[in-house]
Amino acid sequence: MPNSAKKKKGKPIYVVSGGKGLAGNNMVQSVLIQYPNNNVPVIIVPDVSDEKKLEEVVLRAKKDRGLITHTMVNSDLRKTLIRLAKQHKVKQIDFMGKLADYLDQELGIASLKAPGLFREINQRYFDRIEAIEFTLNHDDGMSPERLHKAEIVLCGVSRSGKTPLSVYLAMYGWKVANVPLVDGIKPPKELFEIDPQRVFGLHIGVQHLVAHRIKRLKSLPRHDSTNYTDEAKIKHEIRNASFIFRKGKFTVVHVSNKPVESTANEILNIMNERFEYGGRRITSPYQDATNPASVSEDLQQDQVRVDKPLEADDRE
Repeated sequence: MPNSAKKKKGKPIYVVSGGKGLAGNNMVQSVLIQYPNNNVPVIIVPDVSDEKKLEEVVLRAKKDRGLITHTMVNSDLRKTLIRLAKQHKVKQIDFMGKLADYLDQELGIASLKAPGLFREINQRYFDRIEAIEFTLNHDDGMSPERLHKAEIVLCGVSRSGKTPLSVYLAMYGWKVANVPLVDGIKPPKELFEIDPQRVFGLHIGVQHLVAHRIKRLKSLPRHDSTNYTDEAKIKHEIRNASFIFRKGKFTVVHVSNKPVESTANEILNIMNERFEYGGRRITSPYQDATNPASVSEDLQQDQVRVDKPLEADDRE
C-alpha cells in the first residue's frame, strides 16, 4: 500500500487527573472504541496537583491542537484548568464537575477533594488484579529473569499442581511464579539466586502423579505415554526434584491427594510467620460459604506443616 494511503493520525486527547487518570482514560476509551481504527492518541497526564502543571498541559494541548478531558476532584484546580483552557482557546471536557456540583448541593456535605481516593479504598481489589496478571505472566517458567520480583515461587515436576496453586494464591493478592522441573534440563539459575524462604517445592507421590498424567493424556488428541507415565521414569523425576529442593534449601510441601486450598493454607501460614505483610494478603477473597478453606480462620487455628525433602531412596 502506498504511503499516501496511510491513515492520518488524529488529534490527541489528553486525560488530566489529580490521581492516576484511570477513570478518565476508561471513559475516553469507552467512546473511542465505537470508532474503529480511529488512530487517535490518548495521553494520560496523572498526579496534577498545582497550577503550573495545569498550564503546561494546556500549552501542550494548544500546540498539538488537541482536546483536554479531565477528572479533577479538587474544585479549585478544576476551575483553574477550565479557565486556562478558555484563555488559550483549547477545547476541554469536564467529566467530574457537573456531578460534583450536583452532589455538593444535594448532599450538603463538603467534598474531601482527595484524588485517587477510590483506588486507595479499593486497593485490595487492585492488588489482586495486579497479582493475577503477574502470576499468569510468570506461569510455567516464563520470564525467569523476573523471579526476584515474585513474592512466592513454586517449583515441581509436571502435573504436580503448580499452575492451579499459583492462581489460587494470586487470588489472595500474592505475586506468584512457578518453575517446572524437567529431568535433563537445568532449572534457571535465578531459582537459586532468590531468597529460598520464598521458594516452595511441591512433592507428589508416584501413584498420584501417574494418575494425574494419565488423566492429562486422555484429554489430548494424540499422545505418546511411554515416558510421560512410565513409573520408573517418574520415580527418577521425583528424586531429581527432591535433589533440587535440597540444593536450593527450599521448603517442601506434600501435595499428594490434597486439595489446592489446603496446600495454599500451609504456604500462607509459613509466609505469615516468615514475613510481615500486615495481614493484608491473608484475608480470603471468597465468602465463607464458597470457600471451604476459610484461610482467615485457618491461619489462627491450623498448625504449620513443613515437610523435609525426601531422601534419594525414598519411595511412595
